[in-house]
Amino acid sequence: MSGGLTGVDPRGPRFAAWVTTVVLAVVLVTGWWPLLAAQAVVFAIGAFAGFRAAPYSVVYRALVAPRLGPTDEREDTAPLRFAQGVGFGFAVLGVLGYAFDVTPLGIVATALALAAAFLNAAFAFCLGCETYLLIRRFTPTKERALQ
Repeated sequence: MSGGLTGVDPRGPRFAAWVTTVVLAVVLVTGWWPLLAAQAVVFAIGAFAGFRAAPYSVVYRALVAPRLGPTDEREDTAPLRFAQGVGFGFAVLGVLGYAFDVTPLGIVATALALAAAFLNAAFAFCLGCETYLLIRRFTPTKERALQ
């Protein structure tokens, strides 16, 4: 990141949320769970390797961001990575549901992930990020323990 800015351009996660929304909608319409497995891998990379390596982030940085121009707005990556981890969990549940012929589990898990992705894409409301912040609020820290 240039100019001493930390975090990520918030337009990148929204771009990723749009792509994810389309992918998950296709899975729900077609039931083609290998695509859901591929999305699970994308979620895993974002959650565990970070946004520098996340496929949709790479596409955003290479093809989209240069056309949008710079921004000073930045978003902390910790909530975003947590959200990717939650998406990974739902995608894995969905894959297991579809793969082991428990189709209702596959549909529900995929639909929940789709709802969260759509909220982020359309309304800039990251459900996983908000959950992360809520958990942090109620998790004891050293500073609070010392008071």
